[in-house]
Amino acid sequence: MTQTDNPTIEASSTSLAARLAWVALIFATLYICYFYNLSAIGLVGPDEPRYAWIARNMAETGDWVTPRLYGKPWFEKPVLYYWGAALSFKLFGVSEVTARLPSALSALLATLAMAWLALRIYGHQTARWLLLLLPATVGMIGFSHAAATDMPFAAMLAIAMVCVAAILGLTQNQCTPILPRTPWLALLLFGFFLGLAVLAKGPAAILLSGGAVFLWALATKRWRDAFRCLHPIAVASFGLTALPWYILCSRRNPDFFRVFIIEHNFKRYFTPEFQHIQPFWFYIPILLIAFIPWTPLLLWSGFRGLVGWQQSRQLSAFVIFLLSWAGFCVLLFSTSQSKLPGYILPALPPMALILATSYLREAIRRSRLFLWLQCSVGTSAILVAIVVWSLPFGVSRITMRVATGGGWVLALLGIANLILAIPPRKKFAGFIVPSMCVLPVLLIVLAFRPLALDFLPRDPSGRSLAAEAAKFQPTADALRVGLYVARMNRGQQFSLSFYLHREILDWESARPADSFVILPSRSASCGPPIVPPWSCSRNALELGSTGWLLYRVTKGDRTKAQD
Repeated sequence: MTQTDNPTIEASSTSLAARLAWVALIFATLYICYFYNLSAIGLVGPDEPRYAWIARNMAETGDWVTPRLYGKPWFEKPVLYYWGAALSFKLFGVSEVTARLPSALSALLATLAMAWLALRIYGHQTARWLLLLLPATVGMIGFSHAAATDMPFAAMLAIAMVCVAAILGLTQNQCTPILPRTPWLALLLFGFFLGLAVLAKGPAAILLSGGAVFLWALATKRWRDAFRCLHPIAVASFGLTALPWYILCSRRNPDFFRVFIIEHNFKRYFTPEFQHIQPFWFYIPILLIAFIPWTPLLLWSGFRGLVGWQQSRQLSAFVIFLLSWAGFCVLLFSTSQSKLPGYILPALPPMALILATSYLREAIRRSRLFLWLQCSVGTSAILVAIVVWSLPFGVSRITMRVATGGGWVLALLGIANLILAIPPRKKFAGFIVPSMCVLPVLLIVLAFRPLALDFLPRDPSGRSLAAEAAKFQPTADALRVGLYVARMNRGQQFSLSFYLHREILDWESARPADSFVILPSRSASCGPPIVPPWSCSRNALELGSTGWLLYRVTKGDRTKAQD
């Protein structure tokens, strides 16, 4: 594949009505996929509530240097997300929306940067399709709705790599001057955004960008172009962006270097200490899931790219750049001793650009094999959904709801692939009809709240539990005497702490003599871990429909433990 072998129907041959339809569809896709339903569920998992707590603490205390969790320094991640969320809290108040807004904005900026790159290399049609396909993937939708560091890191790195493409001379076209000029703006922006990526997640940004450029130079033999990335302008911009916070934080916290660099970077990569052990091939299925519903297109792009390379043994410098960018990310984290799905997020933008160019090439050529693959996958998904709906699930309402919701999701994803298989018209609307493939995805996002009720009958976060607990008068006593939890997973415990605005400890680790304890079920003695000499009150407060109960616990006879 070369930069000019991707035939497209450019805007000049598209009617005004079609252009307006494209604009409306792109705006709807970006808004719904990245900004809609940011508060559909509360802050979940161990990370979201902790990161949001740290950001809120920054906004409240005015200490923008040292991240603090429950009053203690917390150096698991750098500061960029905390700054973004803290600023969002100050401007718009504390909520799930404002906690997740930095990730949504980061996803938008990365998508726009990739669209600019696609426009410079391939033209308007490829840029438009990238603006549809990339936001409508499971990976981008999911991580843009997470109050975490993954999306800000991947986005800042993506923008930095777009600048690298300009520095390497890959974005030149017929309008570029014949005499080469120093890309001052690209060098400045590269250092700035790479510095932001280091502030988002640490030195991994340097490894990912440097490794990608190294692989590209190794494959193209253009070492002189690669060394332009080390231009003093880029180095100075990077240093002025990233180093001030690291220096200030190290001066205020002498153990910062040991905790952050040694424990949370080197040990996380080289040792299994953090218990995120996965096989080497872990990221292959993760990528397939991340690109749903365009996974068939991803597999087809890989197959056609491999066949084309075997036939011609040639790839353009830009395609090698995209492959080096995505490939080094997969390789680096596949060899890590600690693997989490979010680590692979930086590989999605370059792979999405490859997807967009591959789709346009196959659609314009009306490849029968490609159309057959898309139709087969789409039809199979719809048939499986029909089978799921028709299966006898007995009397379990939960099973029926999961089957119904899952069937609708599967059917809509199948419809998306069927629409993508519609051959484009070369007159009037061009690719408008197949571009409607994103509508089923948008419908799933719009219907996420009712669908979530099918899969999550109870709130997995601490939001509902905190709201129910706040309704009862004993909660005030509990907050004064001491409120604890037992048999609650870490994520929900951290989330409850965030919503109650105080650290909620596990009762078993604290074992106070007199306290209130939230338990998941009723029993004669509250059940383990509350055993003699501790005892529960006879009556418990039911905290709404959350499935949790509030007990008064004392040390001694149960007759003394009265509400």
